[in-house]
Amino acid sequence: MAAPTRTSRGTGSARRPQLSDEVAAHLRGSIMSGELRPGDFVRLDETASDLGVSVTPVREALLTLRGEGMVESVPNRGYVVAPFGSGDVADVFWLQGRIAVELALRVVDRAKEADLDRLDELNQALAAAVSSSRGGDPDVERIADAEFVFHRELNRLAHSPKLAWFLGSAARNTPYRLYAGDIGWGERAVESHRRLIAALRTRDRDAVRGETLSLFDDAAKRLVTHLERVGFGSAE
Repeated sequence: MAAPTRTSRGTGSARRPQLSDEVAAHLRGSIMSGELRPGDFVRLDETASDLGVSVTPVREALLTLRGEGMVESVPNRGYVVAPFGSGDVADVFWLQGRIAVELALRVVDRAKEADLDRLDELNQALAAAVSSSRGGDPDVERIADAEFVFHRELNRLAHSPKLAWFLGSAARNTPYRLYAGDIGWGERAVESHRRLIAALRTRDRDAVRGETLSLFDDAAKRLVTHLERVGFGSAE
């Protein structure tokens, strides 16, 4: 899972996001990673200045996030980050994991060996990105892009664009930059992908299901641990 603020991440779409989409994605990542906490106000002028944009896309982004329940409107004061806790994190990844399992099982039935060879090449690119960052500052953009491309291709092989769209919609709540900056996560993702590809080659549906769920369960645990470390506690 998990980095730069791509609104199409997790789907097969190459649509160029609007500026308000990018601002919304940035704010989602800030909220889900704990940079913005429940009760914090999101100021239009400050946010626009920080991101180098006008107030208009920030206002549009906040309206979108209000519709998603991530922020609340306070009369005469603006927008405040809505309450959320570890239970919400678990729900987000539970949903992603179940949709991802269905997509992966469809890949079992539909992918050819050449398709799986392509997945292996993409995972090697992720492995190279992670390896090059070992011992120094992680190359967040490169790792995140490689992870995105791998899962975009995996989802494409399911030939279920609507289901992939639903996964992408759920995945918008994932703070990708947080994960891409964690070399331990990157190394685990590479190994998990290798096992998943091996299971796809042998058409082992149980192994495909288990590996997919394990990847999302690990992501949920890492995020909950991070939020607790930065002072969110374990509130549900």
